[in-house]
Amino acid sequence: MAEIIRIYPDNPNPKALAKVVEVLNRGGVIVYPTDTVYSFGCDISKPKAIERIARLKGLKPEKAEFAIVFFDLSNLSEYTKSVDTSTYKILKRCLPGPFTFILNASNAIPKFFQKKRKTIGIRIPDNSIPREIVTLLGRPIIASSVHDDDAILEYTTDPELIAEKFDHDVDLVIDGGIGNLYASTVVDLSEGEVSIIREGRGDISLL
Repeated sequence: MAEIIRIYPDNPNPKALAKVVEVLNRGGVIVYPTDTVYSFGCDISKPKAIERIARLKGLKPEKAEFAIVFFDLSNLSEYTKSVDTSTYKILKRCLPGPFTFILNASNAIPKFFQKKRKTIGIRIPDNSIPREIVTLLGRPIIASSVHDDDAILEYTTDPELIAEKFDHDVDLVIDGGIGNLYASTVVDLSEGEVSIIREGRGDISLL
């Protein structure tokens, strides 16, 4: 049974955050709010948890293209190959914010996923909940949006409905208020140029 825990983005309760980190440390799968849609998440160092999220999304783990969430840009070099000045300026301008940037992956990435990945999507949401979780955990977490089965709605925005639907599939759902209907803007910077893969909430005039 999934536990639902209320955390306020403006003032995240440290005890509640510690509880979330405890679930992640033991290989649990959570649902958490971002600055866009609600997302499935787990500790990047827990392969079985990553597999669980892949199954929830109906994907084979080796085919899953999950993004990872950072607190800020300071740990980027650990998981990505060095970025040039113009790329870094774009990241600095847009983050934290509703963007997913695709960058070249470092050699640290393959050990977390079941295939050698040349690129990785990175997120630094403008929402204190996932960023504080990453800080407390000491590692990035996986980001994979919670889709809706409705033919009209693409994403589920109500955390209580998410908890009801995935009651036996996830360990904990964070209620951080009603989520957004629109996902992040996905931008590929891996070739040294700006290539917009999907236009979402992120303002493309910043690129």
